[in-house]
Amino acid sequence: MRSADGDPRRPLPETVSHVIWDWNGTLLDDARVVIAATTAAFGRAGITVTVTEESYRRNFTRPIRLFYERLLGRPVAPEEWVRLDHAFHGEYQRLSAGCRLSAGAVEALELIGRRGWTQSLCSMLPEPYLLPAVEGHGLAGYFIRVDGLTGGERGGTKAGHLVAHLARLGAAPDRTVMIGDTVDDAVAAQEAGVGCLLLDGGAGLHTSDALASAGVPVVASLAQAMELLQTPDSALPQR
Repeated sequence: MRSADGDPRRPLPETVSHVIWDWNGTLLDDARVVIAATTAAFGRAGITVTVTEESYRRNFTRPIRLFYERLLGRPVAPEEWVRLDHAFHGEYQRLSAGCRLSAGAVEALELIGRRGWTQSLCSMLPEPYLLPAVEGHGLAGYFIRVDGLTGGERGGTKAGHLVAHLARLGAAPDRTVMIGDTVDDAVAAQEAGVGCLLLDGGAGLHTSDALASAGVPVVASLAQAMELLQTPDSALPQR
């Protein structure tokens, strides 16, 4: 299959046997909490800045330190970055307790299981936050592996993390698809040599234009993602 913009460099596999899921914004509907936690983190660090959903989506990128510099319009010193990162995760942990799964998440996981494919989860959320959340939402049993961040470095890009995740799985890249919600997910998938679908439900961390520029298929729902993985090229959504 070709990507949504017709770019043959990032095709979806003709045959899928494994799906790698992103967590935040993909299986978990938490974009508004992420934005609120970012605003609160700046406040805890004594930085006065208004972060709206529009300004967040217009500036969002990885690494997160660069994103913060875009929001603030100035460099972020190393020690300031550490304070902001710790403040964000503290606020996110407090606010995310009320987050629900994305619409169709359980149905998609169930369908993939019925198709006989395996599934795993690769997230940039630190594992002390990720693993309890996955367990708490009753999803741990769907995955053969769950990887969040384990080291001290946070807020970077996903490529190296995804490559390591794939190596631990031993899954065939040419039969693997990642489902995510950010441009960084698409870049990481290309680096790992796997296919990629991006979810754009209209209230994520990116603008729709940014997602459309990623060069991979973009879908409006997880149900559409499941249809697309078994859909001929001619039926790919043109976004």
